[in-house]
Amino acid sequence: MYEIVKAKKLADSIFLCDVKAERVAKHCEPGQFVIVRTDADSERIPLTICDYDPEAGTVTIVVQEIGAGTKLMANLKEGDSFHDFTGPLGLPSEFVKTPIEELKKKNIVFVAGGLGTAPVYPQVKWLHNHGIDADVIVGSKTKDLIILEEEMKAVAGNLYITTDDGSYVRKGMGTDVLKDLVQNQGKKYDLCIAIGPMIMMKFVCLLTKELGIPTIVSMNPIMVDGTGMCGACRILVDGKVKFACVDGPEFDGHLVDFDQAMKRQAQYKTQEGRAMLALEEGATHHGGCGQCG
Repeated sequence: MYEIVKAKKLADSIFLCDVKAERVAKHCEPGQFVIVRTDADSERIPLTICDYDPEAGTVTIVVQEIGAGTKLMANLKEGDSFHDFTGPLGLPSEFVKTPIEELKKKNIVFVAGGLGTAPVYPQVKWLHNHGIDADVIVGSKTKDLIILEEEMKAVAGNLYITTDDGSYVRKGMGTDVLKDLVQNQGKKYDLCIAIGPMIMMKFVCLLTKELGIPTIVSMNPIMVDGTGMCGACRILVDGKVKFACVDGPEFDGHLVDFDQAMKRQAQYKTQEGRAMLALEEGATHHGGCGQCG
């Protein structure tokens, strides 16, 4: 069992938990995720790692209440425990293996959409701890849904916040801020890392392609087993089949087929849709999730 040593509500339907998971915490790197089960009979839920402390043996996760499984998680309190806490899974962010002196020469900007702020935070913190201050753009629908603002301020070179409805700082999308920084304020970036809803990442990539900025995205399609066996997170990158849980979750955003990924994500939600995907994708489908007939 994995004890929750801290539980906190960040915003409406968004909760943070610090979980005692010493072996996971010891091996975490930015960009990775865990798969969590509340009890022995509950669903497996993939969650990006928001922070980790190897000395304390804790891993921080952020949960958004959107279904039965996440509702159970949201009701857990300090002192409660998760039945399973598997990880770290996936590949760490590419920059982790890049020589620090080389990274220091790069101007990096992050674009976080909504809950994407949670996985962006450990990456920005890692860079900051290595003497590299990146710019961060955080976008949200409203002021009430902005999360981790103070934590991000402490590690970002510059933090730019924008809201769809204009209820906080400025009105507009993250893409509007990025375009303004580059075209009107003379900012030059060597790398953009975008994390958030699939549609948001698609439009960030369309803009950065136009601006000539290499871009990394963290794909967040449905995952079931997290080991590449089930095929639920199958995507196309540069026309090749990849599985986000083992080949990613980070990919070159300019090579990801976002339209196919979004269509597949919607199709996977129904039994008939899963059956059709199994038929269409043949040997590349995997089908180990046991839900495709």
